[in-house]
Amino acid sequence: MQQLAAAIRSGDRAALARGITLIESRRDADTAAADELLQLLLPHTGRSARIGITGAPGVGKSTFIEAFGLRRCAEGHRVAVLAVDPSSAVTGGSILGDKTRMTELSRHPHAFIRPSPGGGTLGGVAARTREAMLLCEAAGFDLVLVETIGTGQSEVAVHGMVDWFLLLLSPAAGDELQGIKRGVMELADGVLVHKADGDLAAAADRAAQQCLLALRVLHPGDAEPPPVVLGSSSTGRGLDDLWQVIEHRLAARRASGAFAARRRQQADDWLDTAVQDRLLGQFLADPATAAAMRSARERVARGELLPSAAARQLVQQQRERRT
Repeated sequence: MQQLAAAIRSGDRAALARGITLIESRRDADTAAADELLQLLLPHTGRSARIGITGAPGVGKSTFIEAFGLRRCAEGHRVAVLAVDPSSAVTGGSILGDKTRMTELSRHPHAFIRPSPGGGTLGGVAARTREAMLLCEAAGFDLVLVETIGTGQSEVAVHGMVDWFLLLLSPAAGDELQGIKRGVMELADGVLVHKADGDLAAAADRAAQQCLLALRVLHPGDAEPPPVVLGSSSTGRGLDDLWQVIEHRLAARRASGAFAARRRQQADDWLDTAVQDRLLGQFLADPATAAAMRSARERVARGELLPSAAARQLVQQQRERRT
């Protein structure tokens, strides 16, 4: 782990890929090694700008990330992309096609792209996205982009791990007429109306105006509502403007202390989630509990017992065994 940590810190992308594979492993034998690696690299993390990118399928997230990432690399930034692909409900695997859609960025010496299967994790992110971000930061990437599977009421977990939550909208797709998913809109730090070029330019202008009105309603107490930017990955329109807005807003948050406060809250939430996952794992690993769980499943399936009542019984039985 010492050697792997040193290789990651030196910027070795192959070593970074091996490190992420290790922390994503579900094998019990890899857990201790992954924890050791993360602990070694932890002092060298936290110095990047973390940007989450969400939007409905087909809005052009991967196209945007490649165009946006290439521009940032040209400015001297080192860009890491953590892309999450939908997993098969049957096999658990995924195509992991994001890297093939970002061919130019994937070849850039200052970029790193890591696709991961969602694995059924809620929130449109992979189970170890937080840990993968830390490894990318330790490897010297100062801009980490997290692409989620899609957008919806449940696709907001990425907000809990990034500094800037960007929502991409497609013009004339009807999103602006339905309030654009209130849960996501309330959390969005900024909106990019994508594909604002050619025949869609006029529709994009209308969508941006309607979106701006919606954001003012959803953020009535904010001195500055989340910005709405018109952009096109094919022409480059608005991509540099968006980055300037992000840099300005993040600098203001750092100066006011809001940036550090958000990072602290995210760390607290991460701890809560980790404790819940560990307790659930220990609960289900108990042989007596596993047997009781099988019996409870059968009774619930037959309609003899409510799931909530079965859960209370299972927890009470394990508590009694421990005492």
